[in-house]
Amino acid sequence: MKNRSLGNIVNLFISKKDLKKHIKQDELVLDKNGITTDKYYGKNVQRSILLCSVDGYELARDENIDINYGELGENIVVDFDISTLKESDCIKIGEVELQITQKCTICQSLAKIDPSLPTLLKDDRGIFAKVLKGGIIKKDDEVIPIPTKN
Repeated sequence: MKNRSLGNIVNLFISKKDLKKHIKQDELVLDKNGITTDKYYGKNVQRSILLCSVDGYELARDENIDINYGELGENIVVDFDISTLKESDCIKIGEVELQITQKCTICQSLAKIDPSLPTLLKDDRGIFAKVLKGGIIKKDDEVIPIPTKN
């Protein structure tokens, strides 16, 4: 039986030292330490990848906050409700396997975009994941849940 897709990758981003803006990518290369070209590579494997949903951006836009993908500090934007993923859930994207480690806390740097953004996105900022199996992730890849082993 084939696993059902949760959704797809909409956009991919990395951060670079000395740049405040995230850089859009066509693909990401990951290993157990995170995204190989990201400034946070190897810093905290439990928080290697930040996934955000288009839903958070839509919430902001509904409140007339002009915000573009990548501005929430994410690496991966998906087109489904990420609240369906819980801590310790595993997902497969392309060749990569990730494990959800924690919900992303709201940082006050979002207030620089708009003062109401931290409160607005308190439950919709994103989730962190660590890499279980490295490989390449590309835009439009499917996100597939990996069943838990009992």
